[in-house]
Amino acid sequence: MKIHVITAFPDLLRGSLDESIIKRSQEKQLVEIIVHNLRDYSEDKHKRVDDYPYGGSPGMILKPEPIFNCIESVIEKYQISDPCLIFMTPQGQQYTQAKAIELSQKDNLFFLCGHYKGVDERVREYWEMDEISIGDYVLTGGELPALVVIDSVIRLIPGVISDINSAKTDSFYQNKLDCPYYTRPEIYRELKVPDVLLSGHHAEIKKWQEQKAMERTLAVRKDLIESDQNIEKNDNKNK
Repeated sequence: MKIHVITAFPDLLRGSLDESIIKRSQEKQLVEIIVHNLRDYSEDKHKRVDDYPYGGSPGMILKPEPIFNCIESVIEKYQISDPCLIFMTPQGQQYTQAKAIELSQKDNLFFLCGHYKGVDERVREYWEMDEISIGDYVLTGGELPALVVIDSVIRLIPGVISDINSAKTDSFYQNKLDCPYYTRPEIYRELKVPDVLLSGHHAEIKKWQEQKAMERTLAVRKDLIESDQNIEKNDNKNK
């Protein structure tokens, strides 16, 4: 997989892309991440990439020319025929684990990081992009949300983490939260690891984990269970 990140502030990304699992995925040559500085594609002699919006609204807007120039240059340079363009915006669809799984199967991901008040609307009109939001709140730019999505996608690529089955038991993977986990020591400050986890009885352990996962989901995110039930009802109606 190749991941291209288009940003006016590349230094916001570089430290995080050189740590932990993201770093190891690149060292294993399972992923290549290329950060593109939007200012390198500016047609302005001062390398400006933003300007005031027409209509007198407050704030600044990213100009269309650097974005168009960057996307087209990268597509041509890397001979990409199937780019998956992603615009990080609070106006996008809420990001989910299902979307992470979908994106992890792509070969070429492009992340456009908006900044200030956003991007010139003609960028969104011209390019076919997935518009993704990581929550109903506003950040200074799309760089941090892009890192969130990149991390969640990369860990699903086979070979990135040592045991892919670990990822498949994560919260949200099957529309429920994960179960509790314990490690050594067996007793800490008079708090003991549940006996079933020390029993060696794999069937009972699995049963306990499923029960605890369901209890936690019902207590904190009951909407996930209700969503699953609605999907099942609709599937039965269509049969």
